[in-house]
Amino acid sequence: MKQVLATVLVAAAATTAFAQDRAADFPSKPIRFISISAPGSGGDTLVRMLAEKMSITLKTPFVVENKPGAGGLIAVDAAAKAAPDGYTITVGGATTHVLLPVIHPKMPYNALKDFAYLGQVGTAPIVLVARSNVAANNVNELIRLSKAQPGLQYATWGNGSSGHFCGELLNQRKGTDMQHIPYKSVSQITSDLYGGHIQLAYVDAASAAPMLKTGKVKALALCTGSSAAFPDVRSYEDEGIDGGTGKHIAPFRWGVYAPAGTPKPALDKLSAALKAAVESPEVEAKLLSLAITPAYLPGATVLELTAQDMEVWKQVAQTAAIKLD
Repeated sequence: MKQVLATVLVAAAATTAFAQDRAADFPSKPIRFISISAPGSGGDTLVRMLAEKMSITLKTPFVVENKPGAGGLIAVDAAAKAAPDGYTITVGGATTHVLLPVIHPKMPYNALKDFAYLGQVGTAPIVLVARSNVAANNVNELIRLSKAQPGLQYATWGNGSSGHFCGELLNQRKGTDMQHIPYKSVSQITSDLYGGHIQLAYVDAASAAPMLKTGKVKALALCTGSSAAFPDVRSYEDEGIDGGTGKHIAPFRWGVYAPAGTPKPALDKLSAALKAAVESPEVEAKLLSLAITPAYLPGATVLELTAQDMEVWKQVAQTAAIKLD
């Protein structure tokens, strides 16, 4: 029995040593970077840009694999269930790791436990926009307008979207009673804004930037914090809109993740490559062009912020009865 146990322990030690050696040699083959977006989209542009820079640092090819759909759940779940060897990573953020986990009745993964957090790429606000003829130019004027016009409506790209959460947070913190109108896409929202069929909407930053240049719409506020892409627009934070009882709400982020259990040597190299990519002048400029404020944060910090944000947004969801369709 002792001999068998000794043999098992030696085999286990050998396996561990082999795994550590493999991790120390990381990377020795191409790395799969799963994109939550369709080819050609802003999110996919982000992934391909990071993949290109990280491949130079790590001296190995990156292969981008597109798995769009379900708000990013398909791609992120595939990454969570991949072999934890450092050769699969994905991008995600507020929707995949904060908002959907607090309202999805059957999440396919645990956002806090099933991933190794590599780091934050940057932050991007959700922008509250209005037709140019709406009699409000900021949050305080919108509050007065909503009281003068009960039942004022705002559009977002769907129930449970970050825009939906932002609208309900404003209702709860400022006592407004705006009604949510879910659309299927931001492009449909844009068309109806231009056509005068809707007056207010929450849209992603990348979509808001070109809309504002037309002069047909204006920005009233940023949810949640300020943004270098919209320096003249006040944020929820500026207006004192927080998570309740003084709780700070971190800006909506883009982050990069690997499967939980990925060896530390591989994680360290991936994180270092991500940091170098985000802080390179070329990537910083490109991120700003996508209305993303470059802001690398280490994985441990992102994990801590994610847990805090989930508590804040969970309360918003419960109060507003936000549910998936």
